[in-house]
Amino acid sequence: MKIKPNIGILNALVRITCGLTMLSWSTARLSRVPWRQFYLMTAMLGAMKVGEGIVRYCPVTAMFQKTNGKCMSQQPETENPS
Repeated sequence: MKIKPNIGILNALVRITCGLTMLSWSTARLSRVPWRQFYLMTAMLGAMKVGEGIVRYCPVTAMFQKTNGKCMSQQPETENPS
């Protein structure tokens, strides 16, 4: 099953850049204070953003696109009051 990309090139480059920034910052902080869980979670979020940018697929965006399509199709058509 092939996954269709749902984010653009520019969005992917921004995600890779921000993800690498988050990853490098958190690993630097984690090397000084290894008992803090916040830095570990930040490193995992940064790695996730880098992965989303490389694959060009975001599951959160796909979820919003799917629910937005369902909401748009369920709206009743309004009649013209003229």
